[in-house]
Amino acid sequence: MLIYMSNSAQSERSTPRHSVSVAGAVVRDDGRLLAIRRADNGAWELPGGVLELEETPEDGLRREVLEETGIHVEVDRLTGVYKNIVVGVVALVFRCKPSGGTERVSGETTAIQWLTPEEVSERMSEAYAIRLLDALDADTPHVRSHDGRRLLRVR
Repeated sequence: MLIYMSNSAQSERSTPRHSVSVAGAVVRDDGRLLAIRRADNGAWELPGGVLELEETPEDGLRREVLEETGIHVEVDRLTGVYKNIVVGVVALVFRCKPSGGTERVSGETTAIQWLTPEEVSERMSEAYAIRLLDALDADTPHVRSHDGRRLLRVR
């Protein structure tokens, strides 16, 4: 029989597990923002996904944007950190500029469009639109929490 012994006190709460994702707020010279329509739920979002263990955030971002859109990007700066409190995902969003490639949909996307800030607000849920709009703000990075659709207000 194995018996596990520890000198540390047992905690009643387990350590929370979070997933880290990266997303690109890709801004063209004319101010339009890159958006994708997801294949799994039809929602408009910015391109991105889960960061692999061996990747730097910037490398993961370049990979995700290229996989989902066919567009190569140059990473500029971190513009926000966003936590979905329902599913435990922390997203790092970086402002980028396109640097080549050819726009195309993938198995994860059904459409790619360059939107104005007004169109972003109309098409995306608040939790995703704010990520693109924050990237236009020079006073970054922002730190925000949401429930998957709506921002949680700071108390």
